[in-house]
Amino acid sequence: MTSLTHADVLIRPVITEKNTRLTELGQYTFEVAPEANKIMVKQAIEALFGVSVQAVNMLIVKPKKKRILRSRNQREFGRKGGYKKAIVTLAAGDSIDIFGDI
Repeated sequence: MTSLTHADVLIRPVITEKNTRLTELGQYTFEVAPEANKIMVKQAIEALFGVSVQAVNMLIVKPKKKRILRSRNQREFGRKGGYKKAIVTLAAGDSIDIFGDI
């Protein structure tokens, strides 16, 4: 097993309309390294953001098919890559500023 640093565990926050609504409930979504587990994600969030984590739920987002239209009557099929996602629930009163200073 490879040893990952806290910064290597979290790849990026996943910002969608649904995930933005979840932030009001104290839940934040991150794309994580494929070899990361719940314990590693919890330790990384607590170390990098200085918050208390209550729960971590993880899931694997399956790759999606992609159709590319090359020219008239020529189509090419490919795939978008899948990834591993973690939904982190924080303790009451804690929050993470994902958007930074915009």
